[in-house]
Formats: sequence, C-alpha cells, structure tokens
Amino acid sequence: MRKDFGPKTWLYPMPVFIVAAYDNEGNPNAMTAAWGGIYTDDKVGICLSEGHRTTHNILATKAFTVSMATVQHTVACDYIGIVSGNKVNDKLAHAGFHTTKSQHVNAPLIDELPMTMECELVSYDQESNFLIGKIVNVSADESILTDGRIDPAKLQPITYDPVNHNYIAIGDKAGNAFSDGKKLK
Repeated sequence: MRKDFGPKTWLYPMPVFIVAAYDNEGNPNAMTAAWGGIYTDDKVGICLSEGHRTTHNILATKAFTVSMATVQHTVACDYIGIVSGNKVNDKLAHAGFHTTKSQHVNAPLIDELPMTMECELVSYDQESNFLIGKIVNVSADESILTDGRIDPAKLQPITYDPVNHNYIAIGDKAGNAFSDGKKLK
C-alpha cells in the first residue's frame, strides 16, 4: 500500500551544489543549492531566487562555478547555505574556504571542494528563478582521481534528503551502467 503526500520537491539523490561567483569588485561569494542538475549535454540548471547575493553576482558577471559538496566539508557547506551573503561579508572565509580564480570563466573555484563545473550564464528566468549555465570546463583535484578519472569514493559527494532534512553520503557501487541490463536480453 502507498501513502500519498501530494506535490512535493522530493527526489533522490538530490545533489548539494555550492554555487560561487564574484561580485563586480572581484569579491567571491557562494551559496548552497539543492534544486539543480544537468539540464542538457553541456548545461546545468539550478533554481536560485533573485534575492540571493550569489544570484545577483551571477547576473552581473555572467559566470559561476558549481562545486559538489563533500562529506569532509558538510558543516562548511551547510553554513554557507544558511547564512546570507547579503548580511555576512566574506562568509566563505568564515566557513574556512579559500578561493582561486578559474582559468576558464570569471568565477572562483573553492580550493577545498575538489570537483567543480565552471560555467557561463546562458539564461535566468525571473518568474521561475531557473538559471541555466553552459559548462565550459569540469575540473577535479588529482586527489580524487583513480586512473585519471573522478572516483566517487574519493570525492565523497553528499546528497540532500528533502524529506528528513539530512545530508547523506553517496554509497557503494550498485551495478554497472549500460551493462547489467544486458543480462535480461
């Protein structure tokens, strides 16, 4: 038997994105966002309300980065999501994060977060708050690579549990994509 909950924004896994951008003076800011994902082959889509300082910065500079939140930095990633950049200057430093300018877009990389999509703004819809960015580059620290590829076990990304308001570590390998289903042919 199923229980109905009505329309909810519940989805598993829900990525925990750290979205970062510079303001017009080159100061970095970032926020945590959970309502987002891959939009097309080379684009990411994220719902960001217009009132966020980070959204304002993205609209001004036309560039941003999207890093994966990790188990190791859960507390800092949550902090930058619950504290407004409109009220707290330099919240990245308070969270213990350091930034380096991306070589591909005019946006900051957060040094402590080892995987980042570097994006150029494509569009922002004020009615839906839906932002689309073109992925110009994906960068990853060598510490999370195995045989030259990103290793999820080393990255240790977290997912947001929208029902219970928890962060959950991504688990073990469950199967082989584009392969295991062939057993049923």
